[in-house]
Amino acid sequence: MISAGDIRKGVTFEQDGQVFIVVDFLHVKPGKGAAFVRTKLRNVKTGAVVDTTFNPTAKLQEAVIERKEMQYLYSDGELYYFMDQETFEQVPLNKEKVEDAIKFLKENMFAVIKFHKGEAFSVEAPNFVELMITHTDPGAKGNTATNTLKPATVETGAIVGVPLFVNEGEVIRIDTRNGEYMERVSSN
Repeated sequence: MISAGDIRKGVTFEQDGQVFIVVDFLHVKPGKGAAFVRTKLRNVKTGAVVDTTFNPTAKLQEAVIERKEMQYLYSDGELYYFMDQETFEQVPLNKEKVEDAIKFLKENMFAVIKFHKGEAFSVEAPNFVELMITHTDPGAKGNTATNTLKPATVETGAIVGVPLFVNEGEVIRIDTRNGEYMERVSSN
């Protein structure tokens, strides 16, 4: 059991048969009345976000979340298949469970799959990936002094803002947590 006063971002707990992860929280101590904890929670199974307040002394049942690194194999259009490296078991996941991560995953890349009571509910791409640019407009010659970005499509289909000097066919490093360009990767 965890106390509502100890809630922090990323904490997972069970309530009313549902599993929630804390997206945001604020401890409020009004001048009059009792203190409370205002939270923004995301249901890990449905993805729904709810705002809830708790008494700081309330007890919450901590949820056990298993994290397992698995290899992304392929997609058949509706399902995305990941393989457990220990058992070689393949786990099919639907688009809702892989939505944020799949735009940065190529076949044979590794990702972290989160499970609750044996059921997969979320996929996390590696924090940094290196992908090739398949399409972008050429930058204007000499226009490198500004920090202007242009859209570039990478090999997985994601669109990333890149500096004007980056060209088609180059490999770039992307921070998957915010989807931003970090740097060009040298091809030595």
